[in-house]
Amino acid sequence: MSYSERQAGSHFADAVPGDQDFDHQETTGAVGSYLLGLGLATLLTVVSFFVAGTTLVWTPSIPVALVVLAIAQIGVHLVFFLHITTGPDNTNNVLALAFGVLIVLVLMVGTIWVMTTMNHNMMPMDQMMHMHQ
Repeated sequence: MSYSERQAGSHFADAVPGDQDFDHQETTGAVGSYLLGLGLATLLTVVSFFVAGTTLVWTPSIPVALVVLAIAQIGVHLVFFLHITTGPDNTNNVLALAFGVLIVLVLMVGTIWVMTTMNHNMMPMDQMMHMHQ
């Protein structure tokens, strides 16, 4: 089916990605969205380096501030670059993201559990020294 035949019919949902006509306004809006995301990501990175390297911020609050800035950075990347939103057309993207977060959390918890268990079950150094003699 040629492009003109497909255009005559109303079956645009069957078109493959990259086969649609691009409107100049859509392209300009997409570039603007990417530039806004780039600006926000750069700003958050600069602020993170500033917070980590300055004495103007209360020292015990620096890790908390860095975590908050990291979460904001993740949000900027998800929305502006990966286009993951909570809209009805992005359900699969949100589910894939949730599954990825679940896998990362399982790996982190499992690693911490294994390392804690191994540390707890290790023989104290003085007992190990007596075994080698």
